[in-house]
Parts: sequence; C-alpha cells; structure tokens
Amino acid sequence: MGDIIEAVGLAKYYKTVKALDGLNLTVPEGSILALLGPNGAGKTTAVSILTTLIHPDAGTATVAGMDVVTEAQEVRKLIGLSGQYAAVDENLTGFENLDMIGRLYHLGREPSRKRARELLDRFDLTEAADRPVKTYSGGMRRRLDLAGAIVAEPQVLFLDEPTTGLDPRGRTEMWGVIQDLVGKGTTLLLTTQYLEEADRLADDIVVIDHGQEIAHGTADDLKDTVGGERIEVTVTRADDLARAREILTSFAVGELRVIERSRRLVTPISGGAAAFTRALRQIDEAGIAVSDVGLRRPTLDDVFLTLTGHSAEPELEQQEVNA
Repeated sequence: MGDIIEAVGLAKYYKTVKALDGLNLTVPEGSILALLGPNGAGKTTAVSILTTLIHPDAGTATVAGMDVVTEAQEVRKLIGLSGQYAAVDENLTGFENLDMIGRLYHLGREPSRKRARELLDRFDLTEAADRPVKTYSGGMRRRLDLAGAIVAEPQVLFLDEPTTGLDPRGRTEMWGVIQDLVGKGTTLLLTTQYLEEADRLADDIVVIDHGQEIAHGTADDLKDTVGGERIEVTVTRADDLARAREILTSFAVGELRVIERSRRLVTPISGGAAAFTRALRQIDEAGIAVSDVGLRRPTLDDVFLTLTGHSAEPELEQQEVNA
C-alpha cells in the first residue's frame, strides 16, 4: 500500500502570521497519522487545506493521487471531515441529521435512512435517535458529528481535535470509536493537542509548532529522542514541594518540573532503579509524605517540552513551574 495523503511544502500566511511554513506530510493507506501540537501550531490550517476548504499559498497536496486545489471536487467525494465543533443541526433529531447527510451525498431515500439507523446503532445513539440534537450531551454530539463524517463511507477521514471539550470518559469512548473505524480499513489524519491521544491512537506522529515540523516518528521513536527515565513524585502536602524539589534537583539530569496544582514533581534521572531508591530514601528521611511515586519512560509531553521549551497540553502549561 502506498501513501494516500501527500503534502509537500505547504504554506499559508495571514498578513504577518505564518499559519503553515513549509509543512511536509505523508500518510500510508490504512494508517493513522497524528498531527500533534498546541493551539495555533497550524494543525487546523493543514486539515483545511487537505480537505479543500482553503487553498495553500505555496506547496502542493494530494489525496488518493488527486490534487486538493485543481481536483477539489473529486477529493471531496473520497473524504470525511469532523471538525473541532460538532457540525450538526440542533433542531433536527439525530436520525434526521444523518438521513439529511445521506441525501446530500445522493445515496437515495431508503439507503440514507438505512445508513442513518446503522450509524446510530454503531455510535450508541439509538435511544436518542428521535430526540432533537439540542437535548444531546457534548459527547453525544461529538459521536453524531463523527457518524455524519462517515455516512458515505469515506476512504480517508480527517478528525480535527475530535475529543476537544469531552470529559475523560467521553474521550476514552471516542478513542474506542476511532480505533474501530481504522480497524475497518479507513485511513485517518488526526489532529490533537492531547499527547495521550496521539500515543494511544497513532501509527505515526508529526509534531508541529509555529507551522513547521519539529519532529516525526512513532511514539516510541519520539520518546527515545529525549532518552532516560523520569522519576515522578506526588507529595501529600503542598508545603513540602520546595523541599522535595531541592532533593530531586540533586538527582536531575535535565529540567525538573513542578506541577503545583497536583503537587507533582517530574525530572529525568540517570542510574535507573538505584538512583530512584536513593532519591526516595532522602525524601523519606526529610519527613516528606508521598501519595504517589514512580519511575517511568519519557512521555510525549516530555518530548514536546524538550523540543519546544513549552508543554503541548494547555492544562499542563498553565500549571507548570520550571525549576
């Protein structure tokens, strides 16, 4: 199988802002590529170009061998898109939304109705099928929007931050739906600012910042770029954070992070389990109560922080104090 999505040198400028600045992408058929980066990195702009919604100022892109600018109409027949905000009509029922989409794709009356019922069942929305969408929860609307994106069984699916606004349970449920879709042969380009999401779903990850690729590889490849293991300690009392940081600083071989809201400290160390044991002994001798502790491999957040100097996940970025 070859590459079903190819982009070379994509650029998009808005006055003085470079939304994309020479981005290259390739996505093999039947795989998941995660485009990972914070808000404003250029993820949505890339998806908008690849789905023919906007034209690039430079560069080229093809989907299934067709140019997204000169053959846009043909590209649209092959793709599905679910954006950051559910594109559903709140005054229609779930069934009516999906039936309408089927009609717009010229599936015909009965095939559209049948497909709508199939998808409502598949996305666990059967009980709410005949209720107006304005009565749906956020998670239900996201599932309905994703169902709408695959009514015509697209060859390629683009999901732009599909779990934005969902609680942890809703996010986990959506991951299951996405994995099921790809298991049936759909090619997926996924944008996300959630590192765990990219780690869980993607075969390949492109990390972007300020419209440019800054890293590319599997989750394990990217974690290997920062090397080493991390000691992670959560203290019981906020008053102990300063003393715990002082102790862990003597073991740190890189940047030590303090997440004050969760009373957590994270730092890379060398020496593995032996260094880990010494650090815990010193923490215990200092009389610092610990509610959680562990030695782990680097996460994708560690990778992003190393590459860019800031966190990819906004909720973390607001909490962290770099030591």
